[in-house]
Amino acid sequence: MSMPSSAIAVRGLRKSFKDKLVLDGIDLDIKEGTIFSLLGPNGAGKTTTVRILSTLSKPDAGQAWIAGKELAKEPDAVRAAIGVTGQFTAVDGLLTGFENLVLMGKLHHLGKRESRQRATELLEKFDLAEAAGQSLATYSGGMRRRLDLAMTLVGRPRIIFLDEPTTGLDPRGRRTMWQIIHDLAEHDGVTIFLTTQYLEEADQLADRIAVLDQGRLVAEGTSAELKQLVPGGHVSLRFTDAAELDLAARMLGTISRDEEERTLQVSSDGGVRSLHSLLDRLNRANLEPAELTVHTPDLDDVFLALTGPSTHSPAASNLENGAVR
Repeated sequence: MSMPSSAIAVRGLRKSFKDKLVLDGIDLDIKEGTIFSLLGPNGAGKTTTVRILSTLSKPDAGQAWIAGKELAKEPDAVRAAIGVTGQFTAVDGLLTGFENLVLMGKLHHLGKRESRQRATELLEKFDLAEAAGQSLATYSGGMRRRLDLAMTLVGRPRIIFLDEPTTGLDPRGRRTMWQIIHDLAEHDGVTIFLTTQYLEEADQLADRIAVLDQGRLVAEGTSAELKQLVPGGHVSLRFTDAAELDLAARMLGTISRDEEERTLQVSSDGGVRSLHSLLDRLNRANLEPAELTVHTPDLDDVFLALTGPSTHSPAASNLENGAVR
C-alpha cells in the first residue's frame, strides 16, 4: 500500500482488550491544516484511537500514517511530529508557568536560550504573560488548560491530538480554548485531531466530524452533511388570516397545525432550493405568511440517532445507503 498524502491516514485499525472489541476496523483520512473531530459516547473507543495514533498503545491490526510516517515502523518520527493534550492538565503545580514551558523545552532538546525564547513566545500567544512568574496554584482551570496546550506546542508539532481539551471549563474558558484551537489550524497550519463530548464544540470547530459507536465509524462528513442524515427538518409558517392558514394546509401537506397560533409546520431540509420551491408555491397561490422560520436538526439529533442501542434509525439507514462517507 502506498503512503497516503493526508496528515493522518488510518486503514482497518482494530483493538481489543481481552474479549472486548474496542475498535472494529476504522478508516480515517484527515487533511493537513484542518480540524477533525471524533464524537462518540463513553466507551466508544475515542481515547483508544488517540492513544494508538499518538504511539501510546499498539493496535491489534491495521495501518496508520502520521505526518507521512508509518506508525508501526517509525514511531520515533511520529512522536517528533505530534503533540498530545489529554483530558487532564499535565503541568507541574510546583513550578511557575514560565518554568513549566522552559522544562518542556529542555525535554525537546532545545538550548537554554531557545527554551526561554519559546516559553516567552507561547506565554504571549496564550495570554499568560502576566502570570508567567506565578505559581500554578494561582492559575484558574482555564489558565491551566491554556498552559497545557502551550506546553504541547513547545516542540512545534505539525499535528496535535486534543482529547477532551475543554473538560471542566466554564463557558467562557471553553470559548477561549475554541478560539485558540481555531487559530492554530487557520493561522499556523496545524492539523488538529479533537475528541469531545461537547457537540457544540465539534459544530463550532471541526472541518469534518466522524461519529464512533461501539468501535465502528457510523458516519463521517461535515457538520451540515451529518445533519442532513437526520429527519425532522421543517419550516414553520405563521399566517394572520385563518382562511389563508386553511388554504396553505390543504396545499402543502403539513407535519402539524396550530389553530390558535395560526401556524403550520411543513417538512423541509432547510436548503435554499427547498425554500425557493416552497415560497414559489405560496406566491402562486397568493399566500404570504407573516413569519417563516427554518428548523433543522442539530448535532445532538445526529448523535442520538447514530449512537446507542438502536442501529435501525432513519439516519443509520441513510448512512448505509451511502448518504455521507
